[in-house]
Amino acid sequence: MDFNYNENQKLIAEMIRSFSEKEITPNIKLWDDNQIFPVNVFKKLGKLGLMGVLIPQKYGGSGFGYAEYVTAIEELAKVDPSIGLSMAAHNSLCTGHIMQFGNEEQKKKYLPKLASAEFLGAWGLTEHNTGSDSGGMSTTAVKDGDDWVLNGSKNFITHAISGDVVVVVVRTGEKRDSKGMSAFIVDKGTLGLTTGKKEDKLGMRASETAELIFDNCRVPQANLLGNIGDGFIQAMKVLDGGRISIAALSLGIAKGAYEAALKYAKERVQFGKPIAQHQAIAFKLADMATTIEASELLIFKAVGKKNANQKVTLDGAMAKYYSSEVAVKVSTDAVQILGGYGYSKDFPVERFYRDSKLCTIGEGTSEIQKIVISKQIMR
Repeated sequence: MDFNYNENQKLIAEMIRSFSEKEITPNIKLWDDNQIFPVNVFKKLGKLGLMGVLIPQKYGGSGFGYAEYVTAIEELAKVDPSIGLSMAAHNSLCTGHIMQFGNEEQKKKYLPKLASAEFLGAWGLTEHNTGSDSGGMSTTAVKDGDDWVLNGSKNFITHAISGDVVVVVVRTGEKRDSKGMSAFIVDKGTLGLTTGKKEDKLGMRASETAELIFDNCRVPQANLLGNIGDGFIQAMKVLDGGRISIAALSLGIAKGAYEAALKYAKERVQFGKPIAQHQAIAFKLADMATTIEASELLIFKAVGKKNANQKVTLDGAMAKYYSSEVAVKVSTDAVQILGGYGYSKDFPVERFYRDSKLCTIGEGTSEIQKIVISKQIMR
């Protein structure tokens, strides 16, 4: 297998580097300090084709595969993981769910606006009492005439406040029944849909996270995705691909932290020579480089299977689990290499350190990935 960038990947990487230099890098500290979600940046990313990377051109998307998608996330995450996270959530979750399970009418209505970033997408599965245990969700949808009435709330939802459309998975049957959940598209402004507080987070502070509240929210039958009872199965399939995107996000964070640490270690002189030449630091850098390489190989194995329309449950879970843990370890080591400067906001590694932790939690914790992996290998 050829792991070198193809021409599309090269062009995407160069485009993002140029875009980031002008639109992202000068504002990173402002956004992070004040938890500003830069909606306008995503509108511009939409014009570059990065908000519909996987969407076919007939629906206004770029029509690329997962290799190009992973490259785009990684390159954004190397600069600002928050931007990479929001771009990935928009593409993989909301847009991806409609692409995979929407009917032709739904695709034509929503995908062009999502791909252009005229619409920003959100996706709702997690609740206050059901994070990993989504089968125990309490938010319900009850049929009433030609509509469904939704009641309950979802939390830790990316783009809950700024999103124009949300795909939400709710209970239409009994708890614990895998056929007791269904997915609906809910438009912003729908009566009964409101948002709660914006989360004040440790990291990923330029990516908006908040609560969605449904209070007798009426959704037409036409907004049902697939069939009644398909919601849980749909969500698990969406997450299979979504985990590859979080692995790519983790890879970008690890590379960003490693590159900053390597540059510093070559320049910082202690005891008469650059600290990179001291074995303690050199070996730490060697470990960082090796685990990043292993992470990338796992990701692109999953990418190859995804592009071939093969099942990626195991490969996606392995890539997400390993890469997210690598991101935390590498960013931790980067802080250590920079010492006191690593603890300062004047250098980027402290932000990579804070941002990395979400990767071991979002879209399935490391513990959940181990459950998925163990079940797959024992079959």
